[in-house]
Amino acid sequence: MTALLLRFIGIACRSLYATSQSARQHRSCSPRVTSRSMRGMQAGQEKSHALVRARVYGNEGDLRFFWLWVCATLCRYFTMDGFLRKDAMSRTDFGDPRYDSWPGLEDSGRDVPCSGAGPKGNVCPSWNRTPSADATIVRAAHRYEVVETMNRLKMAGARYHFIGAGGVGMSGLARFLLEKKALVTGSDQAGGAATARLNRLGADIHVGHSAEHLGPGTDTVVISAAIRESNPELQLARARGCHVYKYAQFLGELMNSFEGIAVSGTHGKSTTTGWLVHCLKQAGVDVNFVVGADSGQLGGSSGSGDSEWFVAEACEYDRSFQNLKPRIACLLNIERDHLDCYKDEEDIVESFYQFACGVKPDGLIAANGQDPNVARVVERLRLRDSSFGTSDVTSLATATASRSVVTFGLDSGCDFYARNIQQTAGYYHFDVYRQGERLGSTRIALPGLHNVHNAMAVIAIVVSLGVEPQRVLEIIGGFEGMDRRLTLRGQFAGVSVIDDYAHHPTKIRASLRAIRERYQPGRLWCVFQAHQYSRTRSLLDEFASSFADADMVLIPEIFAARDTEASRNAVSATILAERIRGQGADARYLASLGEVCDCLEQNVRAGDVVVTMGAGDVWKVADEYIQRLRRDH
Repeated sequence: MTALLLRFIGIACRSLYATSQSARQHRSCSPRVTSRSMRGMQAGQEKSHALVRARVYGNEGDLRFFWLWVCATLCRYFTMDGFLRKDAMSRTDFGDPRYDSWPGLEDSGRDVPCSGAGPKGNVCPSWNRTPSADATIVRAAHRYEVVETMNRLKMAGARYHFIGAGGVGMSGLARFLLEKKALVTGSDQAGGAATARLNRLGADIHVGHSAEHLGPGTDTVVISAAIRESNPELQLARARGCHVYKYAQFLGELMNSFEGIAVSGTHGKSTTTGWLVHCLKQAGVDVNFVVGADSGQLGGSSGSGDSEWFVAEACEYDRSFQNLKPRIACLLNIERDHLDCYKDEEDIVESFYQFACGVKPDGLIAANGQDPNVARVVERLRLRDSSFGTSDVTSLATATASRSVVTFGLDSGCDFYARNIQQTAGYYHFDVYRQGERLGSTRIALPGLHNVHNAMAVIAIVVSLGVEPQRVLEIIGGFEGMDRRLTLRGQFAGVSVIDDYAHHPTKIRASLRAIRERYQPGRLWCVFQAHQYSRTRSLLDEFASSFADADMVLIPEIFAARDTEASRNAVSATILAERIRGQGADARYLASLGEVCDCLEQNVRAGDVVVTMGAGDVWKVADEYIQRLRRDH
């Protein structure tokens, strides 16, 4: 009898809701936007489920919806939550993930008021869409809410076109879709190794841009940040009505199709993201991933897996990481950078806060417990959401209806922390603690104390996902690092040549210190190519004081990227070299990369270390200099 009663109530809920749609569409609305996704799997386990989005619609004066609410309330008291969730999870044939990019739909839990006096064409003006007729009810945050189930992006057999396909991020996305059996075309102005590799994998990538490259049947176009509206392929795509996404927007759509893990921070994103992928794969979780750097160990900058998890690097430039709504977010550090799109440090902190607000309500935030700006973000989240708090960090599965936060670092005040750090034979050895309990010891091969911080971030996340701590400590030392992250390119005639991506003052200091610790050079030569005139101008004093650990700094021309004419005129490589000399370091301006190679060839001797450093094309110096060393020896 009880079973029949419960079944009747469930049927009544769905039936009454379906009949209430036409009346509801004629009401004005002031929806509270929230989100909820069903619990993901613990590491090493695979469990398919639908992703759901909860939207609370306005329904004042709708008598039928009132009776639906009564039925839902009865369901609550008759313990119908499991039945309703099951129903919501099964409805995967409707919804549109593009709606998540509409203004005002960020999952912040705040009221989103309608603008204007009332609905326009049965559409809430501030939302700009009509609620779907296909929906159900779930219990979220101790109340029942209308839920729409989002479709996964169609990948197998779908046609995608990439404009600007040669970059690490864009080529990584294209490769990921190829592995998911999508049909990929595209173009790149310069071509190169990345586009050639995509073509070998089955893509059709052209050099140069032409409307002819956009084939028939293409539904989705992805563009890099460098593509302008005047691009002929983009113009044709818009004329045809294709779905057009920027890189970050499309990455967000991919993450919405999986259980997302997003790694953010001013420094260390690529290394930590790749490290996390390595550890999860070694622990038995075949994750999907897209990273902003290549890795021979991982097979490239992206990969397709069989699990529900999707790991991605979350870049803060132009607030692009706010497109991501992950289950788990990592906050590594927050500093002044990208001041061409942020007003100041406060603006940057605010952007990270908005990114953190996008974490699923029952998700996890792993935060650097020693970074003051990260601490500000976490504190604001605590104040904003009374249900947000620190929970049992033994497993993510213990969090139910609220976000959890775990902190990591080198201080005992963090949830996960490293103690007894020692460096021997090129390795960092340290003990790992969780809330005062020693979990064991481990070692890592990556140089620099900053990589101990990165390792603790990975440990905090993977252990929180349910992997046995001892297993995590065993596998974390096997990570070999990412390309252009303190990468040893070779040793010839007693000279070590290293290539590094550092292009921010803090990272420059950390990298030079790490090289001194690891290699103990006779002399340390740093070839630094500043990246962006705007960054160089904004952080000029910080750059000038970053090279204390270098014996000689060679400065070629600044690598321009997204720079205005005013920025180009405000600073120069010669000014940077002068400022560095003013701080006591030996610095020399050399106009071309060829002149830099000549200087190295004439002056470097056995026992010295040469590091090429920057986010531009300074790696070409390492390549050319190595060729000369091989030729001469």
